[in-house]
Amino acid sequence: MNYFQRDKRLLKTINSAFITLPFVLLPLLIEAWFHKDEALFFMQYRDEILFLNIFYIVLIRFAILDTAIYIFSRSKHTVHIALMQVVFLYLEITVITIVYYAIVFHIFDVFSLFHLSAQLTPDNLKDIHNHSFVTSMYISAVTFTTLGSGDWIPQTLSAMVAVISEVILGVIQGGVFVAIVVYAHQNKVS
Repeated sequence: MNYFQRDKRLLKTINSAFITLPFVLLPLLIEAWFHKDEALFFMQYRDEILFLNIFYIVLIRFAILDTAIYIFSRSKHTVHIALMQVVFLYLEITVITIVYYAIVFHIFDVFSLFHLSAQLTPDNLKDIHNHSFVTSMYISAVTFTTLGSGDWIPQTLSAMVAVISEVILGVIQGGVFVAIVVYAHQNKVS
């Protein structure tokens, strides 16, 4: 409950936010390492682990966005510096979210979660299979940005839930970004 008391926050400055954000990926990187050693466990609880990963990133991102609002609403910098800080912080949040989902897709085998509906030459298809993490990054990026190329179709309910959550996070982030910029500008003007 102490988290919601604004004066008792762990992250109170922009510098601490930039340094702390990459640690959001740490539990997932540990999970990726654990996945190699405990493949049978992952196969048995595959859907549950995927849902926990989605739940984790949604909660963490809301906490990060709330913290960003807190930090920037109290910033003493000029509008231009504060605006640049918001842009760079949101770029970092975006990259971390896309990488997070890409790692999840990669851990859970992107080719069992998604079906490629595009017609490719055998060489191109082989190249895509040989670079599954790049494929996972691509799927994550087009999903988060709501670009949605339509070539990669979720094959499982878990994959559909993952796509839904990533799209919602991407849409919300755009709206919150605009709201923070407007709020920061109004506070500096008045």
